[in-house]
Amino acid sequence: MGDSLMTVIAIFLAVILMFLFPMLSVTERTDDISQLAVGTAVTEFVDDSRAIGKVTVANYEKLVNALNATGNSYAIEMERQILDENVGKKTAWTNKNVKGENKYSSIYTSQILDDLLANKDHLMKEGDNFSCTAKNDNTTISQTLRSVFYSISSNDSYQVGASHSGMVTATGMY
Repeated sequence: MGDSLMTVIAIFLAVILMFLFPMLSVTERTDDISQLAVGTAVTEFVDDSRAIGKVTVANYEKLVNALNATGNSYAIEMERQILDENVGKKTAWTNKNVKGENKYSSIYTSQILDDLLANKDHLMKEGDNFSCTAKNDNTTISQTLRSVFYSISSNDSYQVGASHSGMVTATGMY
């Protein structure tokens, strides 16, 4: 009886060591590759938008297609901080010792998407800041296996995500 119990335990451990841990490793590598693809896509989207001064429908669709190619679903958040120059300053590029301050007001994802859904480009002006964040909102296989092995359970965590931002360098026109 004791030998058969030890045999069952040995077989169970062999299955874990030979199959489950390598599968966990492969799924984590898949998430790493997805992370690289998402980071590249978000960076290209933000840099292209900053360089031309507008968020175009084509660029946004390119971002969504690149994210969907990873096999995960993503929550995409965008923010445009509009440079609102204080009236005490003539331009944003003058000496910082001049009275007045630069203030920023923000436009968020829903407002930007309203323009894009109306098939219009979202125009930005030079000096604005633009940022984009993409986080997976589904559970990856790696997250599922890790929660089984390590008893980790959190609904707020994401495995794959990227963020990029920068200053707009051109004023967008139609």
